[in-house]
Amino acid sequence: MWRKIVVGILLLTVFFTVLHTLWNKPVMLKDGMIDDVGHLLPTKIDRVVKGKEIEQLKKIVKTANQQGKTVSIAGQRHSQGGHTYYKDGVVIDLKSFNHVKKVDPIRKTVIVESGATWGDIQKAINPYNLALKVTQSQEIFSVGGSLSVNAHGRDIRNHSLASTVNWFTLLTPDGNVIKVSRPENSDLFPYVLGGYGLFGVILDVELQLTNNELYKIETSTMDYDEYPSYFKKNVLNNKQAEMHIGRISVAPDSFLDSVYSINYMKTSRKMTDSDKLLKEDHSSFLPKLALGMSRTSDEGKNIFWNIQYHFIDSLSGNYETRNNVMRSESKFMEFEDKQDTQVLQEFFVPVDEFVPYIDDVREYLQGENLNILNITIRYVEKDDETVLNYAKDNMFAFVVLIQHGKDQSSIKYAKDVIQKWTDITLDHNGTYYLPYYPYQSKQQMKLAYPRTNEFFEKKREFDKKGVFINTFYHNYGE
Repeated sequence: MWRKIVVGILLLTVFFTVLHTLWNKPVMLKDGMIDDVGHLLPTKIDRVVKGKEIEQLKKIVKTANQQGKTVSIAGQRHSQGGHTYYKDGVVIDLKSFNHVKKVDPIRKTVIVESGATWGDIQKAINPYNLALKVTQSQEIFSVGGSLSVNAHGRDIRNHSLASTVNWFTLLTPDGNVIKVSRPENSDLFPYVLGGYGLFGVILDVELQLTNNELYKIETSTMDYDEYPSYFKKNVLNNKQAEMHIGRISVAPDSFLDSVYSINYMKTSRKMTDSDKLLKEDHSSFLPKLALGMSRTSDEGKNIFWNIQYHFIDSLSGNYETRNNVMRSESKFMEFEDKQDTQVLQEFFVPVDEFVPYIDDVREYLQGENLNILNITIRYVEKDDETVLNYAKDNMFAFVVLIQHGKDQSSIKYAKDVIQKWTDITLDHNGTYYLPYYPYQSKQQMKLAYPRTNEFFEKKREFDKKGVFINTFYHNYGE
């Protein structure tokens, strides 16, 4: 009965929610202003130039050099800290530099230009029954952007994205093109990957692929303090488990107390032609409505969590291909509002710190008024490939969706709360992710990333004229 009541309430709120919730796109504003997906850092730039081919890109960089202009690199512009632009600078828009150049089904590799999206790659490799090893759970991001933040996803058997890169070509600050791999120009490899576009333009890349397997979905719900042992036994140490995602409750009735888990398990069932099709129709209507309610009331958050609980339970026993697990689930979180913004933060803590970390975070946040909409849990293996390494151990990642006002008072409050949350994370030997709005201090970055100074010194050594600059560098590197 209560489900009918919930659906009725949701349908009654459809008109207001549809008006309130639109596609949250980064935009080019009037009078030479640019913005990213967070809409908190509008900046006046010189111009945007669409990248189309290598010789043209080389000319753009050399011309900017001659004119004394800085260069920033943009793909889908879904980072939230001004990583893709800088004041009075030139922005290279790589969305048109997007060809999938070669699929090698024997070596299980793909060569692709950096402006392509992961969806572009999936469409090219799916007919060969191949899949990506590592990427986000959405196909909408650009390859170059994901490499620049060293993305991670649901796969628990591979490291972060950098581990799947064989080589890439780099357009350097002097306008030349070099090849970078573990044996060739190897000193640059750990700086450019996870380097936030500060060393040059990643042009094309060869990525390792794997088989597009079929998985059976298994779901579980549990108290938060049972989750680490459950994960180790049923997921990490279970050879049948390949991918995983969890969510922890932000509803007031069960705040940081309840977890649900979705596991993607190997199966002996043969893949059908229908299974192999890439999902294109993502049904997000009711989840979007429910999330809309949760934005403004505690009861809405309780309802949204209960709906998720029952929805997750209904997935158990279904089958999904690897490629489809790595496709979009983000449409229900799309948001646009004049007064408010929707931002992400992400924290990482070692697996064995999960319970005491959650206890400390809960104790702190219960005394605050930060509007937290969702927390997703992922697992990331230790990464030794990159200098700005967020996974310095085997870590749980907490992807946090937050809503707050765009006015300076609201931003300051969010900054204060998130800085304290970051301190708690650091106290538990954790780190945080860098692609988002710069709430954290320079000192917090150095504590989370002990090689920060080394990273920025290498950037200045390699790019002596300061050609490749963005707002992230301005905030933390200058």
